[in-house]
Amino acid sequence: MEFSPNNPVVKLCLQGMAMEESGKSEAAGRLFLQAWTDATDDLEKFIAAHALARHNSSPALKLQWFETALKFALDINDVTVAGAFPALYQNIAKCYEELNDPDEAKRNYELAVSTRDPVSDTGPFYHGTKADLQLGDLLRPGGNSNYRSEVVMNHVYFTALLHGAGLAATLAKGEGRERIYIVEPTGGFENDPNVTDKKFPGNLTRSYRSTAPLKIVGEVTDWIRQTPEERQAFRARLAKSKGEIIN
Repeated sequence: MEFSPNNPVVKLCLQGMAMEESGKSEAAGRLFLQAWTDATDDLEKFIAAHALARHNSSPALKLQWFETALKFALDINDVTVAGAFPALYQNIAKCYEELNDPDEAKRNYELAVSTRDPVSDTGPFYHGTKADLQLGDLLRPGGNSNYRSEVVMNHVYFTALLHGAGLAATLAKGEGRERIYIVEPTGGFENDPNVTDKKFPGNLTRSYRSTAPLKIVGEVTDWIRQTPEERQAFRARLAKSKGEIIN
């Protein structure tokens, strides 16, 4: 299972989040319920249940949907959802607090702490760019952000998903052709806080950052490019984003 913004269930959730941001709560709720109805595998059900949990204001309903999301995350139990467990347990604990069940709240807070493990993703890892690089070259922090050109990046970013690297290549500065390089981190790395536990739980995009260089060890030449419509839609979402880059 792999997260993709082009997945129909993910698209419904993104549309629902846009409705929430514009104050159309009822329309958002209908879209999240449609996502849940349309979900066919554990990852889609996990994503839709989490969206419904976030959307509901009733502690009992929030708890129901967060525990449903947790069930599917436990069924998946791989690197895709590993980063979601601490926040899931913490949100469940908060619901129990609001429902006056301190024992269950305490138990889930403890689970939130115990699941905060170091990143365990072993790749392979990719970096999307328009730069012409060679095997053995090192990608270092210090470049300007592709999302906010005035921001100098203290980290170098990469992903374990080809689709994500392709999107980064699309947005990269320069006139060269879009390229995806296979990279190896030369030091420790962490979840990218710009995406982790933001719109979606955990780090579904398997996006990471490091202060250490990335070594170019190969290039992917056969990958699916985004359609012009997909590029336009993403750029439109990016233009509307009011969030700051965490660096």
